[in-house]
Amino acid sequence: MSFFISDAMAEGAAAAGGSAEGSLMGLLPLVLIFALFYFMLIRPQSKRAKEHKGMVAALGKGDEIVTQGGLLGKITEVGDGFLSVKIADDVVVKVQRQAVSTLLPKGTIKST
Repeated sequence: MSFFISDAMAEGAAAAGGSAEGSLMGLLPLVLIFALFYFMLIRPQSKRAKEHKGMVAALGKGDEIVTQGGLLGKITEVGDGFLSVKIADDVVVKVQRQAVSTLLPKGTIKST
């Protein structure tokens, strides 16, 4: 049984000599996975968020929008945090600016 222990000690001593290179090679998959996550998930999501923030900031009276809840309407009044949206004749609702999901081209409501 003692000959197993001596073999294990010999392998541990040999591995300790080249551990600097081995530890760097062990970190390589983690670095590659982080780079993959960054380019596939983090970067596109932040780009989308920046585009949405710019679109919400540029909203004005007369723009036609779709909200996250699916309401289609035309902006009649613009406030700091809320918009008044006309969704039908004599029906005006207030929605948060951040609830706007899509800015539609002019004339879209008339064609539907």
